[in-house]
Amino acid sequence: MKASYVVNYFGQTRSLTIVALLLSLVRVLPDEWPAETIREDALVSTFSIVAFDPLTQELGIAVQSKFFGVGSVVPWAKAGVGAIATQSYANVTYGPNGLSHLESGLEAAAVIEKLTSEDAQSATRQVAVVDAHGGAASFTGEACHSWAGHVVGQHYAIQGNLLAGQKVVEAMDRAFRQTRGQPKRSLADALMAALAAGQAAGGDKRGRQSAALLVVREGGGYAGSNDRFIDLRVEDHPKPIDELQRLLDMHKVFYKRSHRTRP
Repeated sequence: MKASYVVNYFGQTRSLTIVALLLSLVRVLPDEWPAETIREDALVSTFSIVAFDPLTQELGIAVQSKFFGVGSVVPWAKAGVGAIATQSYANVTYGPNGLSHLESGLEAAAVIEKLTSEDAQSATRQVAVVDAHGGAASFTGEACHSWAGHVVGQHYAIQGNLLAGQKVVEAMDRAFRQTRGQPKRSLADALMAALAAGQAAGGDKRGRQSAALLVVREGGGYAGSNDRFIDLRVEDHPKPIDELQRLLDMHKVFYKRSHRTRP
């Protein structure tokens, strides 16, 4: 199934915060984009992927950002229901509310329509949803900082804002599809491959700081007591994706019996 791309080149705001100005004066921010496009207190510029594995029924999200503790903001998931990534000027209510809408029977695209239509600031949001039937959808508001856009494929959606370019989501798309199709590779492996490819293609314009991986399935948690199969976070690290991969490798050792791979 060929993936579909949506690109947003808008989002140049003229407000200039004192913090952004000071950072620009000391040349912390990259030269290729203006300092006034950032508000450090609210913006979750990032790239992420949400996906569903029809074989294992797992739902997952992987995310990386130049933002402290991105795993506490962007990823939301519930086994048998769906997975959601909310980012840019993230509306965190999209997570629990979106899962509730999915649980009530709405499909992924309908959930995004409902969430954004009820949000006066939807132009600044970026959100992706995949449901437990594999339906996927993504939304990039016209005021998201460029480069911003998304790609939706079979059982997955990839999105990002303040990226080095469209090449980031394209690289993620290729890596996810290639890894997903390999024997003995799990959904977590494919999600991590997508993150690594996105970073290799330029990633977040501002750099790297945090990353997270969340995979849920029925009874997948410790002793089968909940659905949180994998819930790993790197809050602050110079190479967060590498560190997240190290944690996943450790998870596979400590929870070997729990890891299912594609036959």
